[in-house]
Amino acid sequence: MKNDGDMNDQIDASTRRRLAEIAAQLESISASLDEISFDVLREASERKSARPDIDRTITQARRAIEKAAHLLQSD
Repeated sequence: MKNDGDMNDQIDASTRRRLAEIAAQLESISASLDEISFDVLREASERKSARPDIDRTITQARRAIEKAAHLLQSD
């Protein structure tokens, strides 16, 4: 855990591995959301329309997921 330098001392290796696996899954989800965002923007560009509201929502979700992944990664 990044927030507390002593946190890794408080959990066993198995728990650290599980948290690392979840962080990796979150990073994969973040990458998927990034791809979807790109598709949404490309489609809007093809229609010559403004940035869709859904892209803002996707971006916000992606950032939250990236933050969660970062918090779960071990030092």
